[in-house]
Amino acid sequence: MTIIKQQDFIDSVADALQFISYYHPKDFITHLAHAYRVEQSPAAKDAMAQILTNSRMCAEGHRPICQDTGIVVAFVKVGMSVRWEATLDVVEMVNAGVRKAYLQPDNVLRASIVADPAGKRKNTGDNTPAVVHVELVQGDKVEVRIAAKGGGSENKAVMEMLNPGDDIVEWVLQRVPEMGAGWCPPGMLGIGIGGTAEKAVLLAKEALMEPMDMLELKARGAQTRTEELRIELYDKINALGIGAQGLGGLTTVMDIKILDYPTHAASQPIAIIPNCAATRHIDFELDGSGVAQFTPPSLADYPDVHWHAAENARRVNLDTLTRAQIAEWQPGETVLLSGKLLTGRDAAHKRITEMLARGEKLPEGVDFNGRFIYYVGPVDAVRDEAVGPAGPTTATRMDKYTEAMLAQTGLLGMVGKAERGAAAIQSIKNHQAVYLIAIGGAAYLVSKAIRHAKVVAFAELGMEAIYEFEVHDMPVTVAVDSKGRSVHDIGPAEWKKRIGMIPLKAV
Repeated sequence: MTIIKQQDFIDSVADALQFISYYHPKDFITHLAHAYRVEQSPAAKDAMAQILTNSRMCAEGHRPICQDTGIVVAFVKVGMSVRWEATLDVVEMVNAGVRKAYLQPDNVLRASIVADPAGKRKNTGDNTPAVVHVELVQGDKVEVRIAAKGGGSENKAVMEMLNPGDDIVEWVLQRVPEMGAGWCPPGMLGIGIGGTAEKAVLLAKEALMEPMDMLELKARGAQTRTEELRIELYDKINALGIGAQGLGGLTTVMDIKILDYPTHAASQPIAIIPNCAATRHIDFELDGSGVAQFTPPSLADYPDVHWHAAENARRVNLDTLTRAQIAEWQPGETVLLSGKLLTGRDAAHKRITEMLARGEKLPEGVDFNGRFIYYVGPVDAVRDEAVGPAGPTTATRMDKYTEAMLAQTGLLGMVGKAERGAAAIQSIKNHQAVYLIAIGGAAYLVSKAIRHAKVVAFAELGMEAIYEFEVHDMPVTVAVDSKGRSVHDIGPAEWKKRIGMIPLKAV
């Protein structure tokens, strides 16, 4: 009979979460390195270079791959012959492990979880509670599959009840473009088919826990109907030309994972959940012998890719930038930002627009006139850092505030990730502003361009407070220019046309 000690379980969860915060799985690195080698879109290749460079930096520096260190999801299979030496239940032990991991002072992880989601949405401060699924199974061990799931990719999940005769491939090909780039491709899609509504979604999430093996699958060929479906979806989704970060290119997905379950004769439930470029998951097993052990990847597993800005990149001084100067910028152009900019996410935007509506002055230190705002919620700094990993959050969530911000504050431009909606683009055009993107999945790399950071307003919002950053050569791409032209429209459309005429390198 196996005895599992409470502290061994808690420590294993905490160690696993710290481990995946800075180590990509080897299979992810292998597939992304392949995508980088075959990519022919300069913008997409540059984005992948930033992600690969960021990944190596995080492995070496033991700092988070992404500033969004995720909501913890755990699948725990408990053998029916296991006995516990514990005073907490399984869910409480998972949460104790999460708390320990996220408050680790040497590598603090961002607390992103808010309680009372339909009300005050107050941050819990330690990233608990996790979402835990417990299953009793045969055996005398405890198996744990655990992930830290980013909010940007989770927000793009979709579920639908199809009719039994509906075409699955057609449905997926309709839904993926609607997801936009907010899920930070290139990544992986988990697809669940069958069961009931909630079972299909759970299958999709479980599918994301599987290692990437598309390169091996395509090399040997499909042997089952599910494998045929995986390859067909992989090829057809990539033929859409969405590309890395939605900039247009050859690789949007690096793998498709599918799990299914028997369903009612009248039903065909289906769900898609994407995993972003900050893929973070790991499996471990406890057999009573102590805390789980995790083997770091070798730096030899990483490709020899070290991103640096192109020599022809436009360098600008944010402190003296004018509307006339930004009118010269073109969609897809690389810009290196130096100077001061303010930050702000959902909660800050809500407060600002409410204050403006009431005719109130903004807090001291919050003056957007002639300045840029960066949509970011950074990780806390450790050691000698100015700030922790500080990659962009999805800009579309700020779309409903864009007109008020541009019309009433004198804001010159915005920095985020992914596309903007039609109304936001029209506001950008009307006010001759610009929207820039930083690369999602390159948060630690981006943070190295931030030389100084201080909170200037709404400190009680934690990571959603307004900061002032002083940056030097912060790499961004012009996503929407002052004429309202969007690279997220132009890039994918161009590459969708070009794919098929480009001789692809063999897998």
